Amino acid sequence: MESTERPNGPAAAAFVAAGVGSAALGVFTILAETFERVASFMELYAPVGPLSGKTTFAVVVWLLVWGALHGAWRSKEVSWKMAWTLTLVLVGIGLVLTFPPVFLAFAPEE
Repeated sequence: MESTERPNGPAAAAFVAAGVGSAALGVFTILAETFERVASFMELYAPVGPLSGKTTFAVVVWLLVWGALHGAWRSKEVSWKMAWTLTLVLVGIGLVLTFPPVFLAFAPEE
């Protein structure tokens, strides 16, 4: 019986893209809190406010990065250590940037 191993690139692409999407949500949160014009642009659904745009745009970034990385790593063997480290760092950045004391520090004084 012949065993064929598949490259881990597509799986690593999914992990790293999730991290990028998390970091993107954090960046969009900071931008919406810092700039009123960005907050109004991100208000895709009025009852929800800018959160509707922040999450929508973060999902778009996640999907685009996932597609790009999948295409680039489709037939490659990628370092799991690098993929996991990068994913955890990016998720950490996203978590920190969506923590209220952090994003409110960027809000303009009223």
